[in-house]
Amino acid sequence: MSLNKNALIRYKTIDKCLQNQYRTWTLDDLIEACSEALFEYEGKENSVSKRTVQMDIQTMRSEKLGYNAPIVVYDKKYYKYDEDDFSITDIPLTETDINVLTETVSMLKQFKDFSLFSDVSDILQRLEDKIYAEKSHTRPVIYLDKNENLKGLHFLDEIYQAIIKKIVLVITYKSFKSREEQIFNFHPFILKEFNNRWFLVGKKKASQPITNLALDRIIKIDFDFNLPYLEEDFDAENFYRDVVGVTVNQGLDAKTIELWIDEENAPYVLTKPFHYSQKLEKENEDGSIIITLKLKINYEIERLLLGFGEGLEVIRPEGLRNRIKGKLEKALKKYE
Repeated sequence: MSLNKNALIRYKTIDKCLQNQYRTWTLDDLIEACSEALFEYEGKENSVSKRTVQMDIQTMRSEKLGYNAPIVVYDKKYYKYDEDDFSITDIPLTETDINVLTETVSMLKQFKDFSLFSDVSDILQRLEDKIYAEKSHTRPVIYLDKNENLKGLHFLDEIYQAIIKKIVLVITYKSFKSREEQIFNFHPFILKEFNNRWFLVGKKKASQPITNLALDRIIKIDFDFNLPYLEEDFDAENFYRDVVGVTVNQGLDAKTIELWIDEENAPYVLTKPFHYSQKLEKENEDGSIIITLKLKINYEIERLLLGFGEGLEVIRPEGLRNRIKGKLEKALKKYE
């Protein structure tokens, strides 16, 4: 049992004792009550020291946990609450508490498509009711992007269950480039989210490379209970270590990418790096910077770089520089 949980048990025990005004409570009485409470929870002797209970009382008196308990000592020996009806369990929520709970509920609800969160739905509902009762019309201060209209989200839980139960999927899929739907078996390894889209990562066959499928391109999902699931030690962290996004060109090595960033965009790139491998190589007098990345070049990094427009220049490698240049030239022609 963690120290924090032990402390909470002691706080509740002291609170329960001091609510009972039909008897007197010395420090030794409170120590004994706390020791008995911990024994009841842990099933083993757990002697509580005098100093521990004294510190607990100080904490309960303070604003540290929001209790502000009116614990007083009378006759230089006995402890009691100076307010007859006080209890740490009846403390109203502060505005900060309400705001924190509001945002926590909002963030948890982002995962409502997974059945593993269904068990907490009732808890979330009760929290929302409590928040509303305490303070109506509380506006959220944290807003998370989520496209509720994105296709394929209803497949999330089916896929999740197939992964943990190691079941082969039968997927009907239609990519943006394909004219017709394809039906194939798929061994699911993980679900990955990137740029507010969900992807299923796995293999069609043992002999084929790891691939990803966009959930919004999946038409239908079924299960093949007869085909043995492909047992593979897939290390997602290592697999995606050298890329931005979800596309991994498995035959390529990571390359050093050197970029010039103008003065306006430099602070954004420094405070939110493209990738963990990003290094600041030079700060120029005009406020611009030179950075390097060590990456496997893919579609996602190219789109990210293009998004900076005239604020970014690819210095090397030459192949990436020429591709970005060609795309910008084509884009410019659209405006001529």
